[in-house]
Amino acid sequence: MTIHPGGAPLNIANGIREFAVASPNVTAIIDGERSITYRELHERACRLANSLIAANLTPGQPVAILLGNRMEYPEIAAGCAMAGLPIVPINPRQTAEENSYILSHSEAKALIYDQALLSFLPARLPEIVWAVEGTGIHPNYESVISQATAVDPEIRVDEREPFCIAYTSGTTGKPKGVLISHRSRCLTFYATALEWRLGPGRTTIAVAPMYHGAGFAFAYTGLFTGGTLVIQRKFDAAETLDMVVKYKIQSMFLVPTHAQMMRALGDDVVRSKDLSSLDCLYFNAAALPVALKEWVLRLFPTAGVHEMYGSTEASIVTNLRPVDALRKAGSVGPPWFMTEVRIVNEDGTPTPDGQPGELYSRSPYLMNGYLKDDEATAACTTPDGFLTCGDIVIRDNEGYISVVDRKKDLVISGGVNIYPREIEEVLAKHLDIAECAVIGLKDETWGERVVAIVVSRSGKEITREELDAHTRQFLAGYKVPSKFFFAQALPRNASGKVLKRDLRDQYSEEPPR
Repeated sequence: MTIHPGGAPLNIANGIREFAVASPNVTAIIDGERSITYRELHERACRLANSLIAANLTPGQPVAILLGNRMEYPEIAAGCAMAGLPIVPINPRQTAEENSYILSHSEAKALIYDQALLSFLPARLPEIVWAVEGTGIHPNYESVISQATAVDPEIRVDEREPFCIAYTSGTTGKPKGVLISHRSRCLTFYATALEWRLGPGRTTIAVAPMYHGAGFAFAYTGLFTGGTLVIQRKFDAAETLDMVVKYKIQSMFLVPTHAQMMRALGDDVVRSKDLSSLDCLYFNAAALPVALKEWVLRLFPTAGVHEMYGSTEASIVTNLRPVDALRKAGSVGPPWFMTEVRIVNEDGTPTPDGQPGELYSRSPYLMNGYLKDDEATAACTTPDGFLTCGDIVIRDNEGYISVVDRKKDLVISGGVNIYPREIEEVLAKHLDIAECAVIGLKDETWGERVVAIVVSRSGKEITREELDAHTRQFLAGYKVPSKFFFAQALPRNASGKVLKRDLRDQYSEEPPR
């Protein structure tokens, strides 16, 4: 490790190390009937770190995690950080085929998974595989770590080394591994605690899935800064509200779909709960419609409402604070702490305020790059350190930014990024599909829903059931199109590119045939 002057390197395990000393008996995590103090959390993370070291893993070798929201998730992340091993979070809703690619591309040397997700494991696995609540062919996670010492191995890791390889799909159809450093995330944790009121004496809840970058960051911040984290295993709107009441939750991160589902319960149901402990709500991952935002402000009167914009690659870029929640409704706010933005035309020249342009940001939170993909890294970064995710925005004369379009045709459904090209590649495998296009259409509950426009090779319409069965062989359920439309041909421009904006306009109100 390179030693830099100026103090100890940042590491995502440090917060848990610190509060195991500062407040060892404070409850760190509540997961249903289980709870754990900071002393116990630190000891378990140490045991995991030493178990991985005893299994001959060396710093820099990735450890994949295939778990839903549960107490073990944060302790595995901390234990891997103690051992200098980057984690590879895997979406538990993906297929075995999708998981196979991530395990292979990341070169994961170990996998820790939930026994309940056994059927999602591919045939080819890392040499080291441990199962949480395991009763089958792989060693039981609890049995493994119970045999290790609870002494911190104190493996020193350069803070610019990755703590995580987060996979996010790209326009090529194959997921890209985003390298996120300890430095990036530790600074994000501290700024998050400052902005959204996490830290000692504060209680937050993990509602969003922790395999997702935002879901992990906003849950783990509560532990990194000495608060109490309550875990919800699977989102249920009524249960979430009951948990806010029961545990007196103070800060809560949601995606707009969560709020839509709470709204669907009915205003009387929401008002019947004592939600007065909740003083901070913050939203990310998809646009928060103004009408929904107004509902949130009305039904959660004690909570300051924030709306932010960011990405896996850039972390948080902007934040609209409560004081401007209504005055600037529709905006995602000015740049966040330590963040510079640049908005440019296609030729790279600055875009005047009020005109659309591509957003670039520069901050200490940016990714290191894409794993094994220098070309993709170079395509989204500039020589002077700015990064873009291809979003088109408008900045007003006060410096507030509004996202107006997505250059990459990204679909965001329920706060989850879905990339059409990946689905198109799967549909193209069908013998009777000549060409296809996948787009997102507006949806009141999910923000957007995935639909496909298909051109049949034989001229005969393929049944919905057949297309559904075909796509489910290769894709997680949330990526499978909710509707299929049939067309004689796809509209294209002079260069042959499919005009997806035309398709969105054409099919937004048209029922599938």
